[in-house]
Amino acid sequence: MKGFLTAFLLTKLGIALINAQMFPRLKPAIPVSQPRVSLLIPARNEAENLRKTLPLLLVQPAFEVLVLDDQSTDGTAEVVRQLQIHHPQLKLLSGKPLPAGWVGKNWACHQLSQVAQGEVLVFTDADVFWHPGALKSVLNRLQDTRADLLSVYPRQETHTFAERALVPLIDDVLLCFFPYLFIGLPFAAASAGNGQVMVFRKESYGRISGHAGVKNKVLEDVHLARRIKKAGGRLSLALGQQLISVRMYHSYPEIVEGFGKNLRAFHGNSRALVLVSALLHLSAYTLPLFVPAFRPLLLLGLLERGVVNATSGRRSRADLLEVATVPFSPLLALPIYWRSLQKKYNWKGRNYSG
Repeated sequence: MKGFLTAFLLTKLGIALINAQMFPRLKPAIPVSQPRVSLLIPARNEAENLRKTLPLLLVQPAFEVLVLDDQSTDGTAEVVRQLQIHHPQLKLLSGKPLPAGWVGKNWACHQLSQVAQGEVLVFTDADVFWHPGALKSVLNRLQDTRADLLSVYPRQETHTFAERALVPLIDDVLLCFFPYLFIGLPFAAASAGNGQVMVFRKESYGRISGHAGVKNKVLEDVHLARRIKKAGGRLSLALGQQLISVRMYHSYPEIVEGFGKNLRAFHGNSRALVLVSALLHLSAYTLPLFVPAFRPLLLLGLLERGVVNATSGRRSRADLLEVATVPFSPLLALPIYWRSLQKKYNWKGRNYSG
């Protein structure tokens, strides 16, 4: 068992070190040309987030900024209306009722796409921060790679212990399981995507039927990336670094609900694989803390998190000290695994069957 766990951790660390050298990072740049860009934000009960993030989006050089109020019960629409007074490019759309067979976010994005007039469609979540120069950098990356879809992984902003222990696992999955070299392979399975920032050329989006083609998929971002490759398109990825960031959750219960709704889909909807994953991560990262014979594995786990944090642009003293949470992450993740095994879940006030 120790040999298997050692091989598992060394493989992940090796992939992380490769990605540390190769994975593209956004950096300040000016695009060769300025296409008409539609910034598209699906928003359901996002008033608090939009107060912070929407003003940053409105100073980006976009042709239009569309916010779809997806039947919110808070002040989402009012936040947008207040900003519309001084920003004529900002438009508020009222979402239609969710049809059967659709996931809420996919339906909201589909409605946005039907109205958008831009040559480039930028779908971004309401909790994502677009810092000065971000859109220019994104467009430069899109042009340089001639991509049909560019997906950006924002730099994670974490504050509480639970956030620091669990949220960076998003970066860990990308940087330790997906060697960037795979992006050039023609196989659809060699794809990755992040729904927080998805940048499409409009004609490419239409060619794969957009979000309508993945209407019932929880992991719509990965499926959209795969559909781009299947259609012969070019996929590109980048890390947001200091230009695009996000604070996804503010409490442990939010993390459990948010991660729990996606975890089983990430494991191919197999409950058996979810259980195997929980056992594997407990054995590789938590067991070494308590069993002296496995103690050398602890160093590998800490080193892995340090490399991942540094690569993703999280290099503050607090971010780097975050490696101390590694042995506790699998324990804190147990409710997430349990939540993912349930047949039904609630997200943003809607009930879904898993």
